[in-house]
Amino acid sequence: MSDLIQIRLSSAVADAKWGKNVLLTPDATGYQLHVKVADLRSVQKAGRQLDALGIQQFQLSGDGWTVDSQWALYQGFCNAKKLGAIGWTGTEAEQQQLQQLHQTFSWAKAIINQTPEDLAPVALAEQAVAFISSIAPVGTVSSEIIEGSALLEQGWVGIHAVGRGSERAPAMLVLDYNPTAKADAPVFAALVGKGITFDSGGYSIKASEGMVTMKCDMGGAATVTAALALAILQGLNKRVQLILCCAENLISGGAFKLGDILTYKNGVTVEIVNTDAEGRLVLADGLQKAAESGTGLIIDAATLTGAAMNALGSDYNAVFALDKDLAQRVLGYAEQVQEGAWQLPLEKWHQGQCPSPYADTANSRPVKGGGTGGASNAAGFLSRFVPNDGKGWVHLDLAAAFHNSANGFWAAGATGMGIRLVAQTLTQE
Repeated sequence: MSDLIQIRLSSAVADAKWGKNVLLTPDATGYQLHVKVADLRSVQKAGRQLDALGIQQFQLSGDGWTVDSQWALYQGFCNAKKLGAIGWTGTEAEQQQLQQLHQTFSWAKAIINQTPEDLAPVALAEQAVAFISSIAPVGTVSSEIIEGSALLEQGWVGIHAVGRGSERAPAMLVLDYNPTAKADAPVFAALVGKGITFDSGGYSIKASEGMVTMKCDMGGAATVTAALALAILQGLNKRVQLILCCAENLISGGAFKLGDILTYKNGVTVEIVNTDAEGRLVLADGLQKAAESGTGLIIDAATLTGAAMNALGSDYNAVFALDKDLAQRVLGYAEQVQEGAWQLPLEKWHQGQCPSPYADTANSRPVKGGGTGGASNAAGFLSRFVPNDGKGWVHLDLAAAFHNSANGFWAAGATGMGIRLVAQTLTQE
């Protein structure tokens, strides 16, 4: 038996001497966890309590543990300074599954929590390539990083405009995972991630309290990268393209301005009325690049709008799709992997909710937060840049990907919420 502190499940209610509704009680070798194993929120809450006790590592033991309950306890226990794995239990296959989750989530959490000074846009792209290459079989990964003026030369005006105010070049990563070894193999899916490594808001500058956590604004890029890695570990044998839209949204004499008009590769013109609505501008490029692959499945993920957080809080990610059948399948995959996801409205008419007298559309409404329905309006903007009238496309607004401060279930920082959902979609579609 390990010398580590042991954590066991107990079906019995804690002795009254410990007080009411106590989750953890000590015993000779560690702690007993007094919860029903299916009550994952209580299990995760117990993980937070173990972290608060200053425990650095422990071993799960005894009967009753499932993959989901072990993972819930870990999600509560880990924090930005402590991502090390706990001692898993169960069958060899269950422990392997948990190790895969830990490997991919830890990478995503570490990179999201990284300081913006240490993570430039090109560095984000390079680290994504290195991580996927370390996971995938040799010879299955190729990649291209388009950066700086080359973006403009190739027509990727959104990423270039948002990133041109920084001294550190913006970049688009196009990574091809092709396990088939056939150059003409069809692209099964394309993943598009928002990779804003720091978001000041630009000339629509954020207040300090809104800016201090904006290292997390590349959470979409980290999520889809980790999801691809997880799907590969789970046996994904189809060709997938990973597209990361990376930039710093900063203020300088070269930064893009309110009143500017961008003309995208598909001919759509966009008036800039809010430089803090930059995520949709870079994703528009990524979605068009995804469409060029001819894929029938496009998933984009982004920490896109405060409106999604206002609607759902921080326990659910928002799901948007014009393809209603796909949306329902994605929601089903979320249930399968115990991740919170909720569908918010999106119809074709949302494309017209940000009108401009000077261009086909504005990038937002010129009011704080984009006004009412801001998350749906942002999704409507993105829908202008996807193929097939939105069939095969789903947009995830990652309201649950990051917590500004700790609560009873999560430490402050990245959560990884969304990784399992995207990976499950890749392996089940």
